[in-house]
Amino acid sequence: MEVYIVGGAVRDALLGQAAGDRDWVVVGASPEIMAARGFTPVGGDFPVFLHPRTHEEYALARTERKSGRGYRGFVFHAGPDVTLEDDLRRRDLTVNAIARAPDGALIDPLDGAADVRARVLRHVGPAFVEDPVRLLRLARFAARFHDFSIAPETLALCRALVRDGEVDALVPERVWQEFAKGLMTGHPGRMLDVLAECGALERIAPGLAWRADVADGLARGAARGLDLAGRYALLCRGSAPGLQDRLRAPSACRDLARLLPGALERLARMADAGADARTKPAGMPPRDAPVDSAPDSGGPGAWLALLESCDALRRPDRFEALLAAADCVRGDVDPALWMRRLAAVRAVDAGAIARAAGGDAARIRDDLRAARLRALEGVRTGC
Repeated sequence: MEVYIVGGAVRDALLGQAAGDRDWVVVGASPEIMAARGFTPVGGDFPVFLHPRTHEEYALARTERKSGRGYRGFVFHAGPDVTLEDDLRRRDLTVNAIARAPDGALIDPLDGAADVRARVLRHVGPAFVEDPVRLLRLARFAARFHDFSIAPETLALCRALVRDGEVDALVPERVWQEFAKGLMTGHPGRMLDVLAECGALERIAPGLAWRADVADGLARGAARGLDLAGRYALLCRGSAPGLQDRLRAPSACRDLARLLPGALERLARMADAGADARTKPAGMPPRDAPVDSAPDSGGPGAWLALLESCDALRRPDRFEALLAAADCVRGDVDPALWMRRLAAVRAVDAGAIARAAGGDAARIRDDLRAARLRALEGVRTGC
């Protein structure tokens, strides 16, 4: 039985990067041999085992044959007769098809190390077009390794995957897995650029508006280290609502994506109202309502409307994440000031107001709003 480290750990070592999880390939073994040595089987479609002490994944060397459409349409063969080279040739990219022996020697039948040095992402072989997940992985790797180019012939195969309808077989859950990983890279926009360039983006994420301003906001979100929900909200801020059902993102991501457009609209109205107030001639009377209490003004009324529209009083952490995303778009949002405003509103004793109102619902509502507006007056300028 021969054991080799394969894939990402070898690639990252060649790049001088810290290794993450290690993947192992076992040659010359069978499931029975692995079980006899204490390995725990965890694979579904093909034999993968967990090491009895380290719990790292060990997969039997395998080959694959196309048997249907989509990424599930494969028949796998794993057995003692499958060589390491056979296993490496079924992988997606040459930089991921390198193995390292226990003595440190590289096994590199596809010249992946040369592509690592040349900073090129290149497909292993023509079978690349058989699995649409490989297109998603290529786009994700392009985002992670933003200084790597993509071989022209590899992009041509990506276009063939789209043209032949293979990408249409991708299920939303699988698309989201790769999207989520790509969004958390240092340059997530490149993943979207690659998918758009080969025509796949409109097929796997219909309704996604991938524009220059969206790309700029997402780039700022990545540079500032926003979490997945924040980056997803920035990606979706100009897209059709139906995109949420297509991508099947987690609820935290969906919530922030749903709230961000409305928050940006309110912030824009506040900024416009503030600009109008600064240019209004002195002594000019108010229009219909006091500026500070009007929901569309730049004062406490507008601040309270934003807090309530985002359910910030119950979800302060989500509101803080929303502010961070909004500032990536506008550049003039002061999250610290907004959190002080939120703290002031939350400090209002709603129970005491209700008791003082004697249970009169209308009075409770009006008195609570008035108290919250007064509280916001104290943080008008952050003092």
